[in-house]
Amino acid sequence: MNLFVGNLSPETVASNLRKLFSEFGEIVSAKIIIDNATGMSRGFGFVEMADRFQAFDAIDNLDATFFEGNIISVKEAKQNNTKSSGGNAGKKPFMKPRGPRPSTGGYNSNKY
Repeated sequence: MNLFVGNLSPETVASNLRKLFSEFGEIVSAKIIIDNATGMSRGFGFVEMADRFQAFDAIDNLDATFFEGNIISVKEAKQNNTKSSGGNAGKKPFMKPRGPRPSTGGYNSNKY
């Protein structure tokens, strides 16, 4: 199960995150998200745990706790569905109305 860990200190490294969560079970991966432009931590990361129930235990025990100078937020990570090409992906395409336009009404419907 993948966990989101927010409000991390800029000095936090993945190995410290792994160590913190390993108290609750087997860690598959731990990563800190780095800003490409600055090379610095963006203040959040992800921890993937092998067992779902151990992950919930970690959430219950670590959310809103003090870690390396900050009170961290630990939640179940949301699924990333941004693998589309962008634009109108996944939405209904625009459809033109079918048939002729009605001839009644409108701005110039009254002839003087």
